Amino acid sequence: MSDVMTPPAASIERPRTLILNAADNVGVALANLDVGSLTPQGIKLVKRVPRGHKFTTAAIAKGAPVIKFGQIIGFASSDIPVGDWVHEHNCNMGEQHGAFERDYQFCEGVVPTQFVPEAQRATFEGFRRGNGKAGTRNYLGILTSVNCSATVAKFMAQEITRSGILDDYPTIDGVIPFVHGTGCAMDLDGEGFRILRRTQWGYTSNPNLGGALLVGLGCEAFQIGRMKEVYGVTDSETFQTMTIQEIGGTKKMVEWGVEKIKEMLPIVAAAQRETISASELTLALQCGGSDGYSGITANPALGVAADILVQHGGTAILSETPEIYGAEHLLTRRAVSREVGEKLIERIRWWEDYTERNRGEMNNNPSPGNKLGGLTTILEKSLGAAAKGGTSPLTAVYEYAELVTEKGFVFMDTPGFDPVSATGQVAGGANVLAFTTGRGSAYGCKPVPSIKLATNSEMYRRMEGDMDINCGDIVEGVSIEDKGREIFEVILRIASGEKTKSEELGYGDNEFVPWQVGATM
Repeated sequence: MSDVMTPPAASIERPRTLILNAADNVGVALANLDVGSLTPQGIKLVKRVPRGHKFTTAAIAKGAPVIKFGQIIGFASSDIPVGDWVHEHNCNMGEQHGAFERDYQFCEGVVPTQFVPEAQRATFEGFRRGNGKAGTRNYLGILTSVNCSATVAKFMAQEITRSGILDDYPTIDGVIPFVHGTGCAMDLDGEGFRILRRTQWGYTSNPNLGGALLVGLGCEAFQIGRMKEVYGVTDSETFQTMTIQEIGGTKKMVEWGVEKIKEMLPIVAAAQRETISASELTLALQCGGSDGYSGITANPALGVAADILVQHGGTAILSETPEIYGAEHLLTRRAVSREVGEKLIERIRWWEDYTERNRGEMNNNPSPGNKLGGLTTILEKSLGAAAKGGTSPLTAVYEYAELVTEKGFVFMDTPGFDPVSATGQVAGGANVLAFTTGRGSAYGCKPVPSIKLATNSEMYRRMEGDMDINCGDIVEGVSIEDKGREIFEVILRIASGEKTKSEELGYGDNEFVPWQVGATM
């Protein structure tokens, strides 16, 4: 008997499935499908297929490409009959992948953005800083040059919180210690040092901070004075620096910091929200705990929201280089110049070398949770992750924690690990963040509000206290375009001061994680 059957009568309830592109040879199960189930496409399943996972819509010979989203997501490691479950046991990267990924083209069919006239652009209520930048939150930060000064930074923040003085300043969102585990035993001329320096200065100057302290030990590799010279800054009423060794010990350092914070509080509190164009928003695009729904619901919907923001003159930052691996050829086609496209490929080549040097491979990226959710290879994950970037032209490519100066859709080279990636984006100037998740990532990102987008309704209902928007209803009939507009409106409200679920829960104190590259000496 053929595995392709005549579809049952309309009165018979059929399992829910989805074919994403006419060129695909796999479909997606929208519910757990048992052996013998008959899909709406008339395919009889020969293996059980979990929700969010893939099944073949046509037989795939060993070595042949597996196609989803109209793109190659892997190659069959054995003959796969029609109606079979497709996952790690019969699909991998294959030797053919090397030839596939070199299919790069540049600036092909770039469609110029249709900008909304300035007078008609959306607005939000934000904080205008003295340097002209716009913030969505009003924090005071305590940065640390080295791990050795992390404890005094925490003591300062704890003392301020314990004192209750913040109750007198309701326009201040809090005092945050941004501590990390490096800053010494590193090459002063190395890549890791430059990354840390960019990250520290990027946070210090992020528009969501109204004031900042930078505290150190004194003898560390990362010298505060050297950083101030590089960026041409001096201490001011909203930026103060000191080291434990210079001031004479831990207690004196904490007392100094508390006093300086108290002096800054009225200055920071003087900032008031005002109406600002959405063109001043810089949106960090993130995904974590991805599943088989990510590339179908939340990611493309966020891509629509990113496109809308770009049309209103704003900026959207796509990152997580290991998670666009295999989809980068789609981004190079959107580059506004060959130079921009080549810079993206240069970062891809760096990552191939980086993983090889560390005895890894790019396909190590999908986590066990990703795979349980239905993602099989990094190619499949990347095609879904890249959808967060919408369809706008790619205007620039930045290295980790570089200041983002171009408007529009840009890319920043970061790892896929969410705290490290988002840290780079915030250092680059992001003032709001949207984070899609299918498994239910618990994440916050002080000083930047993190909007959580659930990819499926089942997880949204289970973790509603953590999720801001349910995108699972896209497979239930809501259009991606309508959901994208909903996300954009939520971004404006959050930027204007409405709290995210992550903020209400208190997340964000431990998510400052600068990327550590290079040897620890």
